[in-house]
Amino acid sequence: MRANIAIVASLMGMASALPTDVEVEKRQSVPTIWLCGDSTTAEGGGGSGTQGWGPYLQYSFDKSKAKVDNRAIGGRSARSYSREGRFDTVAGLVQSGDWVVIEFGHNDGGSLSSSDNGRTDCFGDGDQTCKTTYNGVAETVLTFPAYITNAAKKFNEKGAKVIVAAATPNNVWEGGSFAWSADRFYYYSWLAVQQLGGPSKGFYFVPHGEYAAQAMKNLGADTVNKNYPNDHTHPAAYLSDAIHKAFVLGLQCGTSDLAKLAKNSTDSLTSTFLGGCIDNFNSTVHALLR
Repeated sequence: MRANIAIVASLMGMASALPTDVEVEKRQSVPTIWLCGDSTTAEGGGGSGTQGWGPYLQYSFDKSKAKVDNRAIGGRSARSYSREGRFDTVAGLVQSGDWVVIEFGHNDGGSLSSSDNGRTDCFGDGDQTCKTTYNGVAETVLTFPAYITNAAKKFNEKGAKVIVAAATPNNVWEGGSFAWSADRFYYYSWLAVQQLGGPSKGFYFVPHGEYAAQAMKNLGADTVNKNYPNDHTHPAAYLSDAIHKAFVLGLQCGTSDLAKLAKNSTDSLTSTFLGGCIDNFNSTVHALLR
């Protein structure tokens, strides 16, 4: 009899420890923000005292509203991230209602004419292709927009919405005075969103690099230079946190619903060193139409 009572008590204890239907439903209803990028987004950055901006993004989102899963990895381009199956891995994990942020550009330049580093994309803005051999394997290389749009479509088919962000800038004070301008990968990132159909189809553009450059301009040369300990690409923790905030400001100044989940309002961000909204139309798709 005592044994039976003990078993019943044990089962009751197990039942009370199990999550309720409400708890499970709440957990499943919280979207995940997936980050796909290179070392400027990744945990640990470029090493040796640097950090990516991705690890700080969770601080801008209450975990009861959104959780961040950072899949960025150092040294990758849109091409190598694709070839290694990393986009496919994320596509296999995303669920309807999730968000995916794609940010590349630092490692996508170069030429395929001499030696192939496995990262350089085919030059072009559409369906152009290049033939190469990398590590002894023949490969058809696509353009930067093609890699981005191919990945974004996979996520969208799973019910996720996609943000394509322009890459972070290199040290804007490196030459002694502030200097920043949009490069071709900024344009390609914007173009990919246009090619995908824009916000009406679930695709958004955030000019992250431009917002980060604006923040660095306002922080000043001394602060910024001190936070590039090794090179002009990989910042230290303080500046990476600022770059993360610049991304959130880009969200708030845009049109995606992800902005509604962030903790900080537009006003609370624009009143800081981050500066104001860059796009006068408060849209994610007009950055190059001003």
